Amino acid sequence: MIAIEISTPGGPEVLVPVERPRPACGPGEVIIKVAAAGVNRPDVVQRLGHYPPPPGASDIPGLEVAGTVDEIAADVTNWRRGDAACALVSGGGYAEYCAVPAPQCLPVPRGIDLVHAAAIPETTFTVWTNVFERGRLQKGETLLVHGGSSGIGTTAIQLARTFGARVLTTAGSNEKCAACEALGAERAINYRTTDFVAAVREATDGRGADVILDIVGGDYLQRNIDTLARDGRLVHIGQLGGAKAQINLGPVLRNRLTITGSTLRPRSVAEKGAIARELLKHVWPVFESGAVKVIVDKTFPLALAADAHRLMEASTHIGKLVLTVP
Repeated sequence: MIAIEISTPGGPEVLVPVERPRPACGPGEVIIKVAAAGVNRPDVVQRLGHYPPPPGASDIPGLEVAGTVDEIAADVTNWRRGDAACALVSGGGYAEYCAVPAPQCLPVPRGIDLVHAAAIPETTFTVWTNVFERGRLQKGETLLVHGGSSGIGTTAIQLARTFGARVLTTAGSNEKCAACEALGAERAINYRTTDFVAAVREATDGRGADVILDIVGGDYLQRNIDTLARDGRLVHIGQLGGAKAQINLGPVLRNRLTITGSTLRPRSVAEKGAIARELLKHVWPVFESGAVKVIVDKTFPLALAADAHRLMEASTHIGKLVLTVP
């Protein structure tokens, strides 16, 4: 099969098409003939040499795929050859075939094509487990999403609104802010020109946000703490602004704040399978009803994965980038 290999840590040019053996179908797995693969920020970090795949995972980048089931292990009984599926994977997505633990596969939502289905798993697994499970967002509460125009952001905005929360967000341009508001954000704050702490306080009559989903870290940590309402929850899922910060613990104690976070890739198959079941129950219906849209900014042929990474690093896109496989 043709796959995209990271020849050596470096810039987008190190992503090169190579011929690799088709993956074997191990116990509990299916092989998906890939029609499309999502491109995500962790793929860029892996390409730079800072995010190695977990033990046993493929060194080929790519954390989500969609396509058709091509092979099934003898102990897998809930999939049939030819089924349309999308899946979260720990690696191996940038390829013509991908081995996937069966519990991490989901049926493609009705009415969604395979290209858009490939943009669903990473964002929905991440948003569900962090906003709704760890963050415990409830109907009527206020969610602040940093990076609202990203794949994670566009998904979080729509799901939170669909389930009855108020949504505020930050983004880096007026165009991105307008896109976030079109998706349901009550207010999008251009963080380059406006202090988001003051803007959120103003929008909530001084109360603050109940939940913050943060991909930045670094010096955003204290500002997020200052933005939270009493009993607020701050959920970290990235560290684009750095992994370390110094904070004033006073507001954490006075306002009974919770600071938490998670990473998805190292989780066990059983844990990811449990999230998949929750998505099928709660999130797939809102995709199928059309209440939540899959936002794909641009697609690239698999061989042009380097160009997709260049666009990802330029951060001018809104929503997801997807590789298509002939």
